[in-house]
Amino acid sequence: MKKKYLLLLAVSLPFILLLISCGGPAVDQALPQQTVTVSPKFQSQLSPIPTPPTYRCGAWSSNNAPGPNDTITIYARLTQNLAAVSGATATAVVHFQNNDQTLDQHPTSDSGGYVSFTLALQGQQPVKIPATVDVIFTNFPGGTLHCSQAFFTPQ
Repeated sequence: MKKKYLLLLAVSLPFILLLISCGGPAVDQALPQQTVTVSPKFQSQLSPIPTPPTYRCGAWSSNNAPGPNDTITIYARLTQNLAAVSGATATAVVHFQNNDQTLDQHPTSDSGGYVSFTLALQGQQPVKIPATVDVIFTNFPGGTLHCSQAFFTPQ
């Protein structure tokens, strides 16, 4: 039995020495980085502040998760420098999965700048597939304005 351990030691000793001599990879010292200096002239320069658009509009739905056969309302609002714009004409286009549908309603914005469209879904959009609605305002001093899209996802 003593002979077996001695033989095992004699065979494994060269492998152990080989493993020790291999060692790990050599580590290089990181080179020092250059110092960056920002001049006072550069620091004194100001970026221009962007000008917000004069006319803005947004659209949203009365229910973002309606049933597939529900009727929902699409709302939109038009503003000029944050004040309501009345008298603008709006149109809406619904983007269903398989087709686009222009709504036949053309409301005019009220004193608060709001318009609304009634939309009967009638199963036109598959469940769990989002649909979007574009609302476009026309006939106002700003010309034509496309609102941010309204959306809904039938459940």
